[in-house]
Amino acid sequence: MTADWFYLFPPLLEGTLLKRYKRFFADIELETGETVVAHCPNTGPMTGVCHIGGRVLVSYNPDPKRKLAYTWELAEVRDTVPTWAGVNTALPNRVVKSLLEARQIPELGDYTTIRPEVRYGGDGKSRIDFVIAGPDAEPVTYIEVKNTTWAKGTLALFPDTVTTRGQKHLKELTALIPQAQAVMLYFINRGDCTTFAPGDVADPTYGLLLRQAVAQGVKVLPCRFEVTPAGLRYLGLAPLRLN
Repeated sequence: MTADWFYLFPPLLEGTLLKRYKRFFADIELETGETVVAHCPNTGPMTGVCHIGGRVLVSYNPDPKRKLAYTWELAEVRDTVPTWAGVNTALPNRVVKSLLEARQIPELGDYTTIRPEVRYGGDGKSRIDFVIAGPDAEPVTYIEVKNTTWAKGTLALFPDTVTTRGQKHLKELTALIPQAQAVMLYFINRGDCTTFAPGDVADPTYGLLLRQAVAQGVKVLPCRFEVTPAGLRYLGLAPLRLN
């Protein structure tokens, strides 16, 4: 992998989305004319990304241990200019881990340790995506990652539906202040967005909680990515719009 690519896709196959159903399945007609059932690794509504008749890209892995050999990876969106948006919600954490290891997010400061999937929260049942710490184990920084594909023009928005789980994460992050540093990292999984804002229309409670979290010291990092059939490239931070 070259220095500026943080994820490279395997060879992808182009097709047309015929139907998405039961959240996890998508019927896709490949360029060969064959219709396949692909795993849809995004259980959300995929607002603005899931277009019947739209262009999609899938990966193929014939491992006999897999229930489905095809995975829906990218969808073409045409909000401004045609661009690809990431569908596979398993990728953001892998890419963020690579960014952390490469020390490519200077806003996080200096750290020597990276721990994924750490239990935290009042009930101890939640898991934070990453915890980073300096050489003396302090200051400790908790990082929650949210995949973001909904957009209005060049404005990326999260969430695209009511998310009680997301609301809970914001409350738990805010509760960490001032004993630790807390970061909400929005993974903007499409390259045509230049600004980020909470999706107040979809979940006004989440928007309120995000503003309260920022006021109390939670840091928001809207991370932009170029998404192509080759892979994902980090573009830096998008401005945060809360007003």
